[in-house]
Amino acid sequence: MSLSAMLTLCGTTAHGQTPRSDIFHGKYELKEVVVMSRHNIRSPLSSGGAGYKRVTPYNWFEWTSASSELSLRGGVLETEMGQFFRKWVVSEGLLSENYRPEGDEVLFYANSRQRTFATVKYFSAGFLPFANVEITHKLREDKMDPVFTPQFAKMNDAYRQKVLGEIMTLNGGPQAWMTEQQPTLTLMEQVLDMANSPAAKNDSAHFWFDDTQFLIEKDSEPKMTGGYTLANSVADALVLQCYETESFTAFGHELTTEQWRAICAVKEVYDGLLFTTHAAAINLAYPLVSRIRQELNNGDRKFMFLCGHDSNLASIGAALGFQFPKTENALELHTPIGSKLVFEKWSDGTDDYIAINLVYQAVTQLQGRALLSLAVPPMIMPVTVRGLTANSDGLYRLADIDERMGNAMAEYEAIEDVPASVRTVEAERKPTAIYNLQGQQLEGFQRGVIVVGGKKIVQ
Repeated sequence: MSLSAMLTLCGTTAHGQTPRSDIFHGKYELKEVVVMSRHNIRSPLSSGGAGYKRVTPYNWFEWTSASSELSLRGGVLETEMGQFFRKWVVSEGLLSENYRPEGDEVLFYANSRQRTFATVKYFSAGFLPFANVEITHKLREDKMDPVFTPQFAKMNDAYRQKVLGEIMTLNGGPQAWMTEQQPTLTLMEQVLDMANSPAAKNDSAHFWFDDTQFLIEKDSEPKMTGGYTLANSVADALVLQCYETESFTAFGHELTTEQWRAICAVKEVYDGLLFTTHAAAINLAYPLVSRIRQELNNGDRKFMFLCGHDSNLASIGAALGFQFPKTENALELHTPIGSKLVFEKWSDGTDDYIAINLVYQAVTQLQGRALLSLAVPPMIMPVTVRGLTANSDGLYRLADIDERMGNAMAEYEAIEDVPASVRTVEAERKPTAIYNLQGQQLEGFQRGVIVVGGKKIVQ
């Protein structure tokens, strides 16, 4: 049974993908699997005086890990995912039972953050329980490996404006897209009892986004500043707490699946604006696109596992024209926690082909820590490629995927990297380029507010 055939879960089926038949297996042989994974469940990214703690009078869940690190539940879930992948590749004959790697047949490579390294460690324990697996990571603990850092390696003024222009048109532009989230922001304020929070006494009783600014600079990730960043971090913490507590109740409020997905959409807007414009993505994803392309053309490799972040999956998808499916049985809309972008390389003896899937644990599996198997698989949904047509077996030609990756890399290589010393005088006067929601470049911009009774009121 192929990975993409294992679709049924709790009576629902991921639509649009044809189960692999005996006829299919008579035509194709699985030659390699390349997995680009997002880390599994972690604690919120900041602690102590973190903003997400100030917006509610309630106590948050007592996390099982330090700030930003993989939680104990995350480790258990990732081990189960590794066990499932082991059962699948063994069933396909790619690896043998109790396989121990020989030479360069298997490679695990993680970003040096604790949550990504630990994710690989737990996955590998489930995937190769009879092997002493070595995990490649390049820097000391909790440093960002440049391969996994979605940063601008090249920059010039015209390119910056192109990125900004795409941000300003994405889904109607930041102002329109954020305005759509207002009902959810209001819901979050009610759930948190934000009006009676420490933030209400010293800062604001509401989430706001009128002060959003964008920073787009070389050797830096794209950044958003302003009130919406707080809404993003709070939405993130709420969803993580939902997973960890095994409850759809937040601070006494029973929320529907649709409301939880709306809360996830708050974060989706944040990530979408920063990482999913094509102009930005070809720059941000270049190291990973290059590495995945190399792996898919590596005749000696059987299995490659890379572990990074949701921003990596988002930027790879935007750079290559991947259309991620709208998820089922999940809270996140496109790249759920622990999700994996899986490239399956099949051969018919003459040509090589690629199937691309998004694999993730359903929310019930995350909360219930379900034991995964070929009979009880995770969610597996097809990823389509804009502008390419799969064959009748649902596979893309490797040559076409390789060309798509090559074109994205060529777009990056064509970006002129202008040293700061020869940029325009106007650009030289600004140590950083900051833009507001309307795309206007700002200098020394301060949010216009007045304070009434200790609370911020937007002018």
